[in-house]
Amino acid sequence: MGKIKVVDLFAGVGGLSYGFAHDPHFEIVAANEILPNMAKAYSLNHPGVRVYAEDIKDFSAKKIEKDLKIKPSEIDIIVGGPPCQAYSTVGKRLIGDPRGQLFQEYYRVLKEFNPKLFIFENVKGLLSMQNGELLKAIIVLFESLGYRVQYRVLNAADYGAPQIRERIIIVGSKLKSDFIYPKQTHCDPVRLMGLAGASLKPYLTLGEAIGDLPFMRSGAESFEYASDPQSDFQRLMRKGSPDRLMDHCAPNNNAKLVNMMELLPDGGTPEDLPEHLRPTSGFKNTYCRLWWKRPSTTITRNLSTPSSSRCIHPKAPRPLTTREGARLQCFPDSYQFFGSRSDRNLQIGNAVPTFLASAIAAAILKNFKAEELI
Repeated sequence: MGKIKVVDLFAGVGGLSYGFAHDPHFEIVAANEILPNMAKAYSLNHPGVRVYAEDIKDFSAKKIEKDLKIKPSEIDIIVGGPPCQAYSTVGKRLIGDPRGQLFQEYYRVLKEFNPKLFIFENVKGLLSMQNGELLKAIIVLFESLGYRVQYRVLNAADYGAPQIRERIIIVGSKLKSDFIYPKQTHCDPVRLMGLAGASLKPYLTLGEAIGDLPFMRSGAESFEYASDPQSDFQRLMRKGSPDRLMDHCAPNNNAKLVNMMELLPDGGTPEDLPEHLRPTSGFKNTYCRLWWKRPSTTITRNLSTPSSSRCIHPKAPRPLTTREGARLQCFPDSYQFFGSRSDRNLQIGNAVPTFLASAIAAAILKNFKAEELI
């Protein structure tokens, strides 16, 4: 066979697509994304892919056949993760939220194409949603189409991303040989002291990821790098990057908030501040600094909002910039986002880190090679 053909549903800005787009064995033929600015950003980075900027309900195998002259049976893999707000562990659990039913649309598309393998990725919170009943229901639905289904929680930091980000990866296969999840390459340095981690590298730290980007103050913007690349990761992120640094501007915070951020130590929380400066509202992980010598905690669409989950730069009195967020999701500096700052941060915060996507794509390729399908 020729290239392994892929369709990406709920494609976002293309984090999951990235792993397939950068391996010559795969060809992404179509992607579906409902948000116009998100779909535009996807197109900017994947110009060869037909992007359907529409509701998943309107996306179908018939459309692909009519527009691209590709029969449903020619699609080998379907990947995607329905929006996770409905079953995220962050915020309220909206059981009745229609977004929680989007997996049924994923199922419908799967039924229409009947690919050899699919990847359904989502937030770890799906494990405990409705006491695990929702996950069971999703798996039964997929098994009813004849797929052997397995799932595992993978942490992006275990694959070299400078961020602790756990995702549930459900794999359904009709291949004869079993899909084997990618082996982790990195490990928490504390565990590395044990023999089990002897062949693994230590987790990539936030400092190793963003240390060449200017620290800047609140409200500032920079188009220049602060230094030459200081790590292999930085070198990789800057490969083929434009002359001007993009999306590296800090929100303009008020003086009181800036003063509060200045006094936070590395990894600090409001508990470390004098009582009169502590915010009167917020959760345990809000208004908190990240650590320079650890991976970032999970970033969200609110990566530039100090009152949201931990996102304050370890050395500068400001939250993360859009470009720093992109680095933590392993998007190279040449990757383009589109729209307002909040649009861009949403595009980044919702994505699958590209390193995790590449590890999954490599594991799928191995599986296809074992079947002599490539």
